[in-house]
Amino acid sequence: MKRFWLEAALAVVLGVLFPWILFSLMDPPAQEALPSGPQATRSEPVKIRVIQPDGQAQEMNLEEYLVGVVLGEMPADFELEALKAQSVVARTFALRAQEQNSKHPGMVCTDAACCQAYCAPADYLAQGGEEGAVDKVTAAVRATWGQVLCYQGELIEATYFSCSGGRTEDALAVWGADVPYLRSTESPGEEGAAHFTDRVFFTPEEFSQALGGLTGSPETWFGAASYTAGGGVEEMAIGGRIYRGTELRSLLGLRSTAFTVEAGAAGIWITTHGFGHRVGMSQYGADAMAAAGADYASILAHYYQGTTLETRKT
Repeated sequence: MKRFWLEAALAVVLGVLFPWILFSLMDPPAQEALPSGPQATRSEPVKIRVIQPDGQAQEMNLEEYLVGVVLGEMPADFELEALKAQSVVARTFALRAQEQNSKHPGMVCTDAACCQAYCAPADYLAQGGEEGAVDKVTAAVRATWGQVLCYQGELIEATYFSCSGGRTEDALAVWGADVPYLRSTESPGEEGAAHFTDRVFFTPEEFSQALGGLTGSPETWFGAASYTAGGGVEEMAIGGRIYRGTELRSLLGLRSTAFTVEAGAAGIWITTHGFGHRVGMSQYGADAMAAAGADYASILAHYYQGTTLETRKT
């Protein structure tokens, strides 16, 4: 009986210890290394198809593509927070364009007039740019890794431009579409922009030809004008015809629709304020806000009111 109890006790001990000893001698299960920093929210790099200047489409890593976009679209000596804001809107614009672009479905191009400008870092350096500028832009893109702007869960139309001349414009006034997050808003601090104000002169012949032929003297050509919430010309009567401000900007090659006219016998002076369509984020306004201490999230919230900053994980 005594031997029976000894053998029973030994069996219990071995039954508990042996599996534990065996398990401890085995290699532990491999642990997948997780990325650190902002990249931790992404498992695989997002790809985007980019139409090159030669017309060929090239698949690129989205975040690497964005470095070239920011280099092509915004001066690298702007404040870091402004560059971060540009990174977010450029990412949002690219992803929405790739999903919905009817001009070239599933792709974006490098034409700033159509999609977004692009300057590869190597080209930037070859044109006299500095390594420090490339590093600064790369840091801005990485600091906002995967971040996009959304409205009610959908990517926004993240339009942007150079300079507003002091106030941005409603999308409705420019494109005829009422977009709740693209409203006119103040954009102070842009006075140092290259095209905050421009002045251009037309001879009577040049102006008449641009509008398809006018009769009489220039002083009699101009009638009443109406203006938008953003200070742009909504409509203007010229030579007995009503023109929209966007139409005049195109016909006359003006930098913006925010302009005033001075007409005399010698010709017409037109003074414009701002540069671009003036809808969405002003790049010079973003830089001014950043210089005053605003972070990129605050800049984006100011120019795209009612939107949310989100991170895409796929």
